[in-house]
Amino acid sequence: MTFSAAIVAGEPSGDLLAARMLRGLRARDPDVQAKGIGGPAMAREGFEAWHPMDALSVFGYVDALRQAPRLIRTWRDTRRRTLDWRPDVFVGVDAPDFNLRLEEKLRAAGIPTVHFVGPSIWAWRFERIHQIRRAVSHMLVLFPFEVELYREQGVPVTYVGHPLAELIPALPDRAAARARLGLQPGHRVLALMPGSRESEIRLLAPRFLEAARILTHQDPDLEFVVPVVNEGRRAQFEAILAQYPVPRCRVLSALPETEPGAAPERADGLDTSGWPIAWHAMEAADAVLVASGTATLEAALFKRPLVISYVITPWMRRIMAWKSGQDAPSLPWVGLPNILEREFVVPELLQEAATPQALAEHTWAALTDAGLAERVGQRFSALHETLNRDTPGLAAQAILEASRANA
Repeated sequence: MTFSAAIVAGEPSGDLLAARMLRGLRARDPDVQAKGIGGPAMAREGFEAWHPMDALSVFGYVDALRQAPRLIRTWRDTRRRTLDWRPDVFVGVDAPDFNLRLEEKLRAAGIPTVHFVGPSIWAWRFERIHQIRRAVSHMLVLFPFEVELYREQGVPVTYVGHPLAELIPALPDRAAARARLGLQPGHRVLALMPGSRESEIRLLAPRFLEAARILTHQDPDLEFVVPVVNEGRRAQFEAILAQYPVPRCRVLSALPETEPGAAPERADGLDTSGWPIAWHAMEAADAVLVASGTATLEAALFKRPLVISYVITPWMRRIMAWKSGQDAPSLPWVGLPNILEREFVVPELLQEAATPQALAEHTWAALTDAGLAERVGQRFSALHETLNRDTPGLAAQAILEASRANA
């Protein structure tokens, strides 16, 4: 009998995770039926979308309120279709506000539910664990420390590793990356990454650029590369750059065009043509100044010294405190590398501490302290090994077992 799975993934990272999970399921049952909400990567694995992934895309609390009627219609339609179909399992990939509510209804109706990517209750909104117990038959987590947390709360859980650890090479090739980007091989290179959202760039880019101007006084040959996710964010950053000009600062939304064969091949022969531009920038860099988020983990997997920063408005801070019932995260760290290592391996400069002078001082150490770079590299190499698992296979096996256990 053909295995069937309803799946909901609401953003590009979830689309990639779900696509790899589907690949693992198809390795066990080539005729798997998969339907729900997803994106292009899932479609390439034979997924049938009831709604496009963009149906769940919102940007901040104001946009969420504005889009609420559409989100409610999508939620109700997905619930109805899933209950009518009655697949062997429902898999919600991240998107906890949408998926946990859906999983709660489906599980109560007798459909096994798997949630892929544990909500960060270890940092914010721990009270959500009560809803998770009701909603989730089995939790799939990306980080090893999460296993004990969910087990202690009575939620069946499997650690499946982080797919980034499988996709990012264990040994970065800085020289090849610089050749791809057209950077000078003998100069220091700093990757500036002030985030992918409009609000992040608006709040962080001026600070990052003022820090960069301080750094150019210490190293006049220092080069900067700024990867951006699309042309809209590029235009936004370049408008800020015009107000805070920095020499040798290159803003990239794609790889520069080069003659075929002009750039040397990587020593490991890895095909990097499908990489996001941010990965090329991080591999080429000596250090990374980065907004808190997934990019901090990516920089760590590229074994680069990094400085983490984040700033939100007082208004957004009040909303987060109201929504979570907390004034601050329950952990002393916000950056994923530090959370995973359970200590401040790299500096975090948040809110009022994120002054251009402080950012410049910590970034200069990341750029120039060879001992620091070696220590950080060793820690991140060990972290890479811990996170590198057969994520598609482990996720698929756990999903199949959860569907049978709750049959």
